[in-house]
Amino acid sequence: MTAPSRYHQITGEVVSIPPRFPAPRAWWLLFAGALALLALWVVAVAVLLVRGPGVWGNNIPVGWGFPIIGYVWWLGIGHAGTLISSMLLLLSRSWRNSLNRFAEAMTLFAVVCAGLLPILHLGRPWYFYWMAPYPNTMGVWPQFRSPLAWDFFAVVVYLVVSVAFWYVGIIPDLASARDRATKRRWQFFFGLLALGWRGAGSHWLRWRQAYRLTAALAIPLVALVTASYALLFAGGPVHGWNSTIFPAYFLVGAVFSGFAVVGILAVVIRSLLGLRDLITPLHFDRIGKLLLATGLMTLYGYLADAFTALYGGGYELETLHDRVGGAYAWSFWGAVVLNFVPLQFMWRRRFRTSPIVLALVGVSVAAGMWLERYMLVVTGLFRDWTGSSTGLFHATFWDWALFAGFIGVFATGMLLFVRLLPVVSAFEIKREIGESGG
Repeated sequence: MTAPSRYHQITGEVVSIPPRFPAPRAWWLLFAGALALLALWVVAVAVLLVRGPGVWGNNIPVGWGFPIIGYVWWLGIGHAGTLISSMLLLLSRSWRNSLNRFAEAMTLFAVVCAGLLPILHLGRPWYFYWMAPYPNTMGVWPQFRSPLAWDFFAVVVYLVVSVAFWYVGIIPDLASARDRATKRRWQFFFGLLALGWRGAGSHWLRWRQAYRLTAALAIPLVALVTASYALLFAGGPVHGWNSTIFPAYFLVGAVFSGFAVVGILAVVIRSLLGLRDLITPLHFDRIGKLLLATGLMTLYGYLADAFTALYGGGYELETLHDRVGGAYAWSFWGAVVLNFVPLQFMWRRRFRTSPIVLALVGVSVAAGMWLERYMLVVTGLFRDWTGSSTGLFHATFWDWALFAGFIGVFATGMLLFVRLLPVVSAFEIKREIGESGG
């Protein structure tokens, strides 16, 4: 097939998905499930606003529960999308082109979920804007020495830059979808979003500048956001958290869980939309390798954290004992098994390129990293400095309802994105074909 014919095929295959969706029945089934979870989220938030945080299992000393566990987990999931898109763009790795669009969308919806959780955790979420340095007559200002303030600014900036990066990248494909649309409503929809793009030389020049600039901004923000909540843990007087390895440990673990979800989405989108010639075994192989590499680095973090406790002794060693053989040993060993046992399949190429194996390993890692967050938060808090200040944490129905509801928020957003917008960067794939000579 000649290069122009291949270009025409790729453009048609990608931009025709919204107007002529290839799997409407499967999409509606998935969307119905997502809407059911979204409805559960609405109910869980309504109960929280009416009855207060007492509906959760939070207590003293475990003042942090599912909302903060979920906050760290969702932010971690979002990091892989940013790294796949921005870092590989700046390194000119062309294989990213089939993955970057939905990976960026994954980042957006994951960061939205993460940002909502601390707000709900406040107890009076309608006062969340007090974290911003706005002029007010009461003289209430953020404590800028607190990692909580760093968290607020880091997440807001991260979300804004992620939206800008995603939107700038999708504009050329929105224009292609506009030009190929046959129905008036799709022409209007894509034309409005394409912002008058006509593919002129000046348009491409400004586009490249903006795309690379936002990519360069996004990479340090990944480290900034991770460092902010890692220092929020490490900066407090809580045994089990006082470790200088936490910023690097959290960053690697975050990217590890994010690559797991990218692998799941790649398999689902490829199967749902029939994009087997665009999302290929090569992409599964690369995701599997990245998953293996970040998983081994996360395992090193586990070992380094345990070494710190063994070397330091005292309360740190007691916390390690609680994790390994105490009331919450199930969360520690569950995280170890789910994160690292199925991961060993990624050593073999035939398993890395298998969609079913990659998806199952991704689900295992995503669940394991949630258990890791549970283990870190709860085992650090449930036993305070004095022996009398001990309280076991037991999640309630509303904890689980909110957790499941946020999965519905994420799934609803992703499914709407898949249904309404180009999920693969067609113009970047065409450029890759042109540069490689077809």
